[in-house]
Amino acid sequence: MRRGTNSLEVKKLNRNRVFRYVNSRSETSMPDISAALDISGPTVLTIVKELKSAGVVEEVGELQSTGGRKAKAIATVKDARYAVGMDVTENHVGFAYTDLSMKVLKHERIRKPFYNEEQYYQEIGQLLKEFIDRNQIPGERMEGVGIALPGIVDRQNNILTDSHVFAIHGARRGMWTDYIPYPCELLNDANAAAITEDLRGGRPESNMAYLSLSNSVGGAVIFADEMKSNTGTQVSNDDITMYMGNNWRSGEFGHMVIHPEGKTCYCGKKGCLDAYCSALNLSRREDGSLKMFFEKMESGNEDYRRIWERYLKDLAIAVDNLRMCLDCEVILGGYVGNYMEPYLGRLQDMAAAKNIFGGSGEYVRICKYREESSAYGAALYQIENYISKI
Repeated sequence: MRRGTNSLEVKKLNRNRVFRYVNSRSETSMPDISAALDISGPTVLTIVKELKSAGVVEEVGELQSTGGRKAKAIATVKDARYAVGMDVTENHVGFAYTDLSMKVLKHERIRKPFYNEEQYYQEIGQLLKEFIDRNQIPGERMEGVGIALPGIVDRQNNILTDSHVFAIHGARRGMWTDYIPYPCELLNDANAAAITEDLRGGRPESNMAYLSLSNSVGGAVIFADEMKSNTGTQVSNDDITMYMGNNWRSGEFGHMVIHPEGKTCYCGKKGCLDAYCSALNLSRREDGSLKMFFEKMESGNEDYRRIWERYLKDLAIAVDNLRMCLDCEVILGGYVGNYMEPYLGRLQDMAAAKNIFGGSGEYVRICKYREESSAYGAALYQIENYISKI
Protein backbone atom coordinates (compact mmCIF):
# COMPACT_ATOMS: atom_id res chain seq x y z
CA MET A 1 0.00 0.00 0.00
CA ARG A 2 2.80 2.36 0.88
CA ARG A 3 4.57 1.60 -2.40
CA GLY A 4 1.37 2.38 -4.33
CA THR A 5 0.90 5.69 -2.53
CA ASN A 6 4.49 6.72 -3.22
CA SER A 7 4.09 5.75 -6.86
CA LEU A 8 1.04 7.98 -7.20
CA GLU A 9 2.86 10.86 -5.58
CA VAL A 10 5.82 10.49 -7.93
CA LYS A 11 3.49 10.36 -10.92
CA LYS A 12 1.72 13.51 -9.80
CA LEU A 13 5.01 15.28 -9.14
CA ASN A 14 6.36 14.36 -12.57
CA ARG A 15 3.17 15.49 -14.30
CA ASN A 16 3.42 18.84 -12.55
CA ARG A 17 7.13 19.17 -13.38
CA VAL A 18 6.44 18.47 -17.04
CA PHE A 19 3.63 20.99 -17.22
CA ARG A 20 5.71 23.70 -15.53
CA TYR A 21 8.61 23.03 -17.88
CA VAL A 22 6.39 23.29 -20.96
CA ASN A 23 4.63 26.35 -19.55
CA SER A 24 7.93 28.16 -19.01
CA ARG A 25 8.71 28.00 -22.75
CA SER A 26 7.01 29.21 -25.89
CA GLU A 27 7.34 25.68 -27.24
CA THR A 28 9.39 22.55 -26.61
CA SER A 29 9.51 18.85 -27.50
CA MET A 30 9.24 15.54 -25.69
CA PRO A 31 12.96 14.74 -26.13
CA ASP A 32 13.82 18.15 -24.65
CA ILE A 33 11.49 17.56 -21.69
CA SER A 34 12.96 14.12 -21.08
CA ALA A 35 16.54 15.43 -21.12
CA ALA A 36 15.85 18.55 -19.03
CA LEU A 37 13.88 16.77 -16.29
CA ASP A 38 15.65 13.41 -16.39
CA ILE A 39 12.39 11.56 -16.98
CA SER A 40 12.23 8.59 -19.36
CA GLY A 41 10.84 9.12 -22.86
CA PRO A 42 7.88 6.72 -22.40
CA THR A 43 6.92 8.44 -19.13
CA VAL A 44 7.04 11.87 -20.80
CA LEU A 45 4.91 10.55 -23.67
CA THR A 46 2.29 9.27 -21.20
CA ILE A 47 2.26 12.54 -19.26
CA VAL A 48 1.97 14.69 -22.39
CA LYS A 49 -0.97 12.57 -23.56
CA GLU A 50 -2.66 13.14 -20.18
CA LEU A 51 -2.04 16.89 -20.35
CA LYS A 52 -3.40 17.02 -23.91
CA SER A 53 -6.53 15.16 -22.78
CA ALA A 54 -6.92 17.69 -19.97
CA GLY A 55 -6.81 20.50 -22.54
CA VAL A 56 -3.77 22.29 -21.07
CA VAL A 57 -1.13 21.17 -23.60
CA GLU A 58 -1.28 20.97 -27.41
CA GLU A 59 0.88 20.22 -30.43
CA VAL A 60 1.78 23.40 -32.31
CA GLY A 61 3.72 22.07 -35.30
CA GLU A 62 7.24 20.73 -35.61
CA LEU A 63 10.57 21.99 -34.33
CA GLN A 64 13.44 22.64 -36.71
CA SER A 65 15.40 19.48 -37.34
CA THR A 66 19.00 19.19 -36.18
CA GLY A 67 19.30 15.96 -38.10
CA GLY A 68 16.87 13.09 -38.31
CA ARG A 69 13.13 13.16 -37.76
CA LYS A 70 11.60 16.47 -36.73
CA ALA A 71 10.24 16.54 -33.18
CA LYS A 72 6.68 17.66 -32.59
CA ALA A 73 6.47 21.09 -30.97
CA ILE A 74 4.47 21.17 -27.73
CA ALA A 75 3.11 24.22 -25.90
CA THR A 76 0.67 24.92 -23.13
CA VAL A 77 -2.79 26.25 -23.94
CA LYS A 78 -2.31 29.60 -22.24
CA ASP A 79 -5.97 30.59 -22.37
CA ALA A 80 -7.19 27.32 -20.85
CA ARG A 81 -7.53 29.11 -17.53
CA TYR A 82 -7.86 32.73 -16.37
CA ALA A 83 -7.79 34.47 -13.02
CA VAL A 84 -8.63 38.02 -12.00
CA GLY A 85 -7.09 39.94 -9.14
CA MET A 86 -8.87 42.76 -7.35
CA ASP A 87 -7.08 45.22 -5.06
CA VAL A 88 -9.50 47.01 -2.74
CA THR A 89 -8.10 50.22 -1.21
CA GLU A 90 -9.52 53.10 0.77
CA ASN A 91 -10.25 55.13 -2.36
CA HIS A 92 -9.89 52.80 -5.36
CA VAL A 93 -10.46 49.33 -6.72
CA GLY A 94 -7.74 47.95 -8.98
CA PHE A 95 -8.12 45.02 -11.38
CA ALA A 96 -5.69 42.79 -13.28
CA TYR A 97 -6.04 39.48 -15.02
CA THR A 98 -3.76 36.75 -16.27
CA ASP A 99 -3.87 33.30 -17.80
CA LEU A 100 -1.48 30.33 -17.73
CA SER A 101 1.22 32.57 -19.22
CA MET A 102 1.28 34.26 -15.78
CA LYS A 103 1.77 37.60 -17.55
CA VAL A 104 -0.46 40.53 -16.72
CA LEU A 105 -2.83 40.84 -19.69
CA LYS A 106 -4.66 43.99 -18.64
CA HIS A 107 -4.93 46.15 -15.56
CA GLU A 108 -6.95 49.19 -14.59
CA ARG A 109 -7.81 51.25 -11.54
CA ILE A 110 -11.19 52.80 -10.76
CA ARG A 111 -11.85 55.43 -8.13
CA LYS A 112 -14.24 53.89 -5.61
CA PRO A 113 -14.11 55.18 -1.99
CA PHE A 114 -14.73 52.41 0.53
CA TYR A 115 -17.78 52.41 2.77
CA ASN A 116 -18.82 49.47 4.87
CA GLU A 117 -22.34 48.90 3.60
CA GLU A 118 -23.99 46.14 1.58
CA GLN A 119 -24.37 48.42 -1.43
CA TYR A 120 -20.60 48.92 -1.67
CA TYR A 121 -19.98 45.17 -1.89
CA GLN A 122 -22.66 44.88 -4.56
CA GLU A 123 -21.02 47.71 -6.50
CA ILE A 124 -17.50 46.24 -6.47
CA GLY A 125 -19.01 42.91 -7.58
CA GLN A 126 -20.56 44.77 -10.51
CA LEU A 127 -17.27 46.52 -11.31
CA LEU A 128 -15.57 43.13 -11.40
CA LYS A 129 -18.24 41.77 -13.75
CA GLU A 130 -17.79 44.76 -16.05
CA PHE A 131 -14.00 44.27 -16.08
CA ILE A 132 -14.45 40.59 -17.00
CA ASP A 133 -16.97 41.49 -19.72
CA ARG A 134 -14.79 44.28 -21.17
CA ASN A 135 -11.90 41.88 -21.50
CA GLN A 136 -14.06 39.05 -22.85
CA ILE A 137 -12.84 36.55 -20.29
CA PRO A 138 -14.86 33.32 -20.67
CA GLY A 139 -16.64 32.58 -17.42
CA GLU A 140 -16.28 28.82 -17.85
CA ARG A 141 -12.48 29.22 -17.91
CA MET A 142 -12.27 31.42 -14.84
CA GLU A 143 -10.25 29.73 -12.12
CA GLY A 144 -11.21 32.36 -9.58
CA VAL A 145 -10.73 35.82 -8.16
CA GLY A 146 -8.01 36.90 -5.75
CA ILE A 147 -8.99 39.81 -3.52
CA ALA A 148 -6.15 41.87 -2.02
CA LEU A 149 -7.09 43.78 1.13
CA PRO A 150 -5.24 46.21 3.45
CA GLY A 151 -5.24 44.33 6.73
CA ILE A 152 -4.53 41.04 8.45
CA VAL A 153 -5.95 38.13 6.48
CA ASP A 154 -6.29 34.71 8.10
CA ARG A 155 -5.55 32.54 5.06
CA GLN A 156 -6.49 29.35 6.88
CA ASN A 157 -10.06 30.56 7.34
CA ASN A 158 -10.02 32.97 4.38
CA ILE A 159 -11.23 35.98 6.40
CA LEU A 160 -10.10 39.56 7.00
CA THR A 161 -9.57 39.66 10.75
CA ASP A 162 -8.50 43.28 11.11
CA SER A 163 -8.11 46.38 8.91
CA HIS A 164 -7.14 49.77 10.28
CA VAL A 165 -7.66 51.34 6.83
CA PHE A 166 -11.26 50.15 6.62
CA ALA A 167 -11.93 50.33 10.39
CA ILE A 168 -13.08 46.70 10.21
CA HIS A 169 -12.47 44.00 12.82
CA GLY A 170 -13.54 40.39 12.34
CA ALA A 171 -15.12 40.94 8.93
CA ARG A 172 -17.42 38.26 7.55
CA ARG A 173 -15.84 36.64 4.49
CA GLY A 174 -19.08 36.85 2.54
CA MET A 175 -18.94 40.65 2.58
CA TRP A 176 -16.34 40.41 -0.18
CA THR A 177 -17.55 37.30 -1.98
CA ASP A 178 -21.36 37.25 -1.88
CA TYR A 179 -21.64 39.17 -5.16
CA ILE A 180 -18.85 37.39 -7.02
CA PRO A 181 -19.91 34.17 -8.83
CA TYR A 182 -16.42 32.62 -8.82
CA PRO A 183 -14.19 30.98 -6.20
CA CYS A 184 -12.48 33.72 -4.18
CA GLU A 185 -9.31 33.92 -2.10
CA LEU A 186 -8.56 36.80 0.28
CA LEU A 187 -4.96 38.00 0.58
CA ASN A 188 -3.16 40.76 2.41
CA ASP A 189 -2.29 43.44 -0.16
CA ALA A 190 1.45 43.46 0.61
CA ASN A 191 1.58 39.66 0.46
CA ALA A 192 -0.16 39.75 -2.92
CA ALA A 193 2.30 42.34 -4.26
CA ALA A 194 5.24 40.22 -3.04
CA ILE A 195 3.96 37.30 -5.13
CA THR A 196 4.67 39.29 -8.32
CA GLU A 197 8.36 39.35 -7.35
CA ASP A 198 8.30 35.62 -6.64
CA LEU A 199 6.46 34.27 -9.68
CA ARG A 200 6.98 36.67 -12.59
CA GLY A 201 10.50 35.39 -13.19
CA GLY A 202 9.98 31.86 -11.87
CA ARG A 203 11.04 30.59 -8.48
CA PRO A 204 12.94 33.02 -6.28
CA GLU A 205 16.71 32.62 -6.34
CA SER A 206 17.05 33.81 -2.74
CA ASN A 207 14.96 34.64 0.30
CA MET A 208 13.40 38.08 0.32
CA ALA A 209 11.56 40.56 2.50
CA TYR A 210 9.08 42.70 0.59
CA LEU A 211 8.54 46.13 2.17
CA SER A 212 5.40 47.90 0.96
CA LEU A 213 5.56 51.69 1.37
CA SER A 214 2.00 52.78 0.68
CA ASN A 215 -0.47 54.73 2.81
CA SER A 216 0.30 52.13 5.43
CA VAL A 217 3.54 50.17 5.68
CA GLY A 218 3.43 46.39 5.45
CA GLY A 219 5.32 43.53 3.93
CA ALA A 220 5.92 39.85 3.41
CA VAL A 221 8.64 37.23 3.82
CA ILE A 222 9.19 34.72 1.01
CA PHE A 223 11.54 31.75 1.17
CA ALA A 224 13.53 30.33 -1.72
CA ASP A 225 12.93 26.61 -2.35
CA GLU A 226 16.05 25.44 -0.55
CA MET A 227 15.18 27.49 2.53
CA LYS A 228 11.60 26.38 3.10
CA SER A 229 10.90 26.22 6.81
CA ASN A 230 9.08 23.53 8.71
CA THR A 231 8.12 25.89 11.51
CA GLY A 232 5.49 28.58 11.67
CA THR A 233 2.40 28.90 9.51
CA GLN A 234 3.05 29.16 5.79
CA VAL A 235 1.20 29.64 2.55
CA SER A 236 3.02 27.23 0.28
CA ASN A 237 2.89 25.40 -3.02
CA ASP A 238 5.58 24.58 -5.58
CA ASP A 239 6.40 28.21 -6.36
CA ILE A 240 5.21 30.21 -3.34
CA THR A 241 6.45 29.75 0.21
CA MET A 242 5.38 32.74 2.23
CA TYR A 243 6.02 32.76 5.96
CA MET A 244 2.87 33.91 7.77
CA GLY A 245 3.78 33.45 11.44
CA ASN A 246 1.83 31.63 14.13
CA ASN A 247 -1.10 34.09 14.03
CA TRP A 248 -1.08 35.13 10.34
CA ARG A 249 0.58 38.46 11.23
CA SER A 250 4.04 38.07 9.74
CA GLY A 251 5.31 40.99 7.67
CA GLU A 252 3.78 43.76 9.78
CA PHE A 253 7.00 45.71 9.29
CA GLY A 254 5.19 49.01 9.71
CA HIS A 255 5.03 48.39 13.45
CA MET A 256 8.75 47.88 14.03
CA VAL A 257 9.84 50.64 16.39
CA ILE A 258 12.65 52.66 14.80
CA HIS A 259 12.48 55.66 17.19
CA PRO A 260 11.61 54.69 20.79
CA GLU A 261 9.20 57.25 22.29
CA GLY A 262 8.91 58.89 18.86
CA LYS A 263 5.80 59.80 16.85
CA THR A 264 2.57 58.08 17.86
CA CYS A 265 1.46 55.47 15.34
CA TYR A 266 -2.19 54.77 14.59
CA CYS A 267 -1.71 51.47 16.46
CA GLY A 268 -1.05 53.39 19.68
CA LYS A 269 2.67 52.61 19.96
CA LYS A 270 5.30 55.31 19.66
CA GLY A 271 8.03 55.36 17.03
CA CYS A 272 6.66 52.79 14.57
CA LEU A 273 8.07 52.73 11.05
CA ASP A 274 4.57 53.44 9.71
CA ALA A 275 4.55 56.82 11.47
CA TYR A 276 7.71 57.80 9.58
CA CYS A 277 7.67 55.98 6.22
CA SER A 278 4.01 55.81 5.26
CA ALA A 279 3.49 57.44 1.84
CA LEU A 280 1.09 59.82 3.58
CA ASN A 281 4.06 61.54 5.23
CA LEU A 282 4.96 62.82 1.76
CA SER A 283 1.70 63.00 -0.19
CA ARG A 284 -0.29 64.89 2.46
CA ARG A 285 1.95 67.91 1.77
CA GLU A 286 0.51 68.06 -1.74
CA ASP A 287 -3.15 67.26 -1.15
CA GLY A 288 -2.58 63.52 -1.46
CA SER A 289 -0.41 63.72 -4.62
CA LEU A 290 2.84 61.78 -4.19
CA LYS A 291 3.73 62.62 -7.77
CA MET A 292 3.50 66.34 -7.05
CA PHE A 293 5.71 65.98 -3.97
CA PHE A 294 8.53 64.44 -6.02
CA GLU A 295 8.08 66.89 -8.90
CA LYS A 296 8.35 69.88 -6.58
CA MET A 297 11.31 68.38 -4.76
CA GLU A 298 13.15 67.86 -8.05
CA SER A 299 12.25 71.42 -9.08
CA GLY A 300 14.23 72.76 -6.13
CA ASN A 301 11.94 72.77 -3.10
CA GLU A 302 14.52 72.58 -0.30
CA ASP A 303 11.96 71.86 2.42
CA TYR A 304 10.82 68.80 0.48
CA ARG A 305 14.44 67.78 -0.09
CA ARG A 306 15.08 67.81 3.66
CA ILE A 307 11.88 65.87 4.31
CA TRP A 308 12.94 63.26 1.76
CA GLU A 309 16.43 62.97 3.21
CA ARG A 310 14.92 62.33 6.64
CA TYR A 311 12.57 59.76 5.07
CA LEU A 312 15.53 57.92 3.52
CA LYS A 313 17.40 57.87 6.84
CA ASP A 314 14.41 56.32 8.59
CA LEU A 315 13.94 53.85 5.75
CA ALA A 316 17.61 52.86 5.97
CA ILE A 317 17.10 51.96 9.63
CA ALA A 318 14.19 49.72 8.63
CA VAL A 319 15.96 47.92 5.80
CA ASP A 320 19.03 47.38 7.99
CA ASN A 321 16.80 45.86 10.69
CA LEU A 322 15.28 43.51 8.13
CA ARG A 323 18.72 42.56 6.84
CA MET A 324 19.99 41.85 10.36
CA CYS A 325 16.93 39.75 11.23
CA LEU A 326 16.47 37.84 7.99
CA ASP A 327 19.79 38.08 6.09
CA CYS A 328 18.01 38.40 2.75
CA GLU A 329 17.22 40.78 -0.07
CA VAL A 330 14.89 43.67 0.81
CA ILE A 331 12.50 44.65 -1.99
CA LEU A 332 10.84 48.07 -1.90
CA GLY A 333 7.32 48.31 -3.25
CA GLY A 334 4.12 50.27 -2.71
CA TYR A 335 3.42 53.85 -3.70
CA VAL A 336 6.81 55.22 -2.63
CA GLY A 337 8.62 52.25 -4.16
CA ASN A 338 7.32 53.39 -7.55
CA TYR A 339 9.33 56.64 -7.20
CA MET A 340 12.43 55.19 -5.60
CA GLU A 341 14.60 54.39 -8.60
CA PRO A 342 16.52 57.73 -8.84
CA TYR A 343 17.28 57.58 -5.11
CA LEU A 344 18.11 53.90 -4.72
CA GLY A 345 21.87 54.44 -4.77
CA ARG A 346 21.63 56.93 -1.92
CA LEU A 347 19.52 54.51 0.15
CA GLN A 348 21.90 51.64 -0.58
CA ASP A 349 24.83 53.74 0.65
CA MET A 350 22.96 54.56 3.86
CA ALA A 351 22.13 50.88 4.39
CA ALA A 352 25.70 49.79 3.67
CA ALA A 353 27.01 52.23 6.29
CA LYS A 354 24.91 50.45 8.92
CA ASN A 355 25.87 46.91 7.94
CA ILE A 356 28.13 45.48 10.65
CA PHE A 357 29.14 42.64 8.33
CA GLY A 358 30.38 44.99 5.63
CA GLY A 359 29.52 44.86 1.95
CA SER A 360 27.42 47.13 -0.23
CA GLY A 361 23.75 47.94 0.06
CA GLU A 362 22.90 46.13 -3.15
CA TYR A 363 20.67 43.78 -1.20
CA VAL A 364 18.12 46.61 -1.34
CA ARG A 365 16.30 46.80 -4.66
CA ILE A 366 13.08 48.12 -6.13
CA CYS A 367 10.09 45.94 -7.00
CA LYS A 368 9.90 44.72 -10.61
CA TYR A 369 6.20 45.29 -11.10
CA ARG A 370 4.81 48.70 -10.17
CA GLU A 371 1.31 48.98 -11.57
CA GLU A 372 -1.55 47.23 -9.78
CA SER A 373 0.95 44.83 -8.23
CA SER A 374 -1.44 43.70 -5.49
CA ALA A 375 -4.20 42.94 -8.00
CA TYR A 376 -1.75 41.15 -10.28
CA GLY A 377 -0.31 39.13 -7.40
CA ALA A 378 -3.80 38.12 -6.27
CA ALA A 379 -4.54 36.84 -9.79
CA LEU A 380 -1.19 35.00 -9.89
CA TYR A 381 -2.03 33.33 -6.61
CA GLN A 382 -5.18 31.82 -8.13
CA ILE A 383 -3.38 30.67 -11.27
CA GLU A 384 -0.59 29.13 -9.21
CA ASN A 385 -3.20 27.26 -7.16
CA TYR A 386 -4.53 25.79 -10.40
CA ILE A 387 -1.09 24.88 -11.74
CA SER A 388 -0.07 23.23 -8.47
CA LYS A 389 -2.95 20.75 -8.89
CA ILE A 390 -2.08 19.68 -12.44
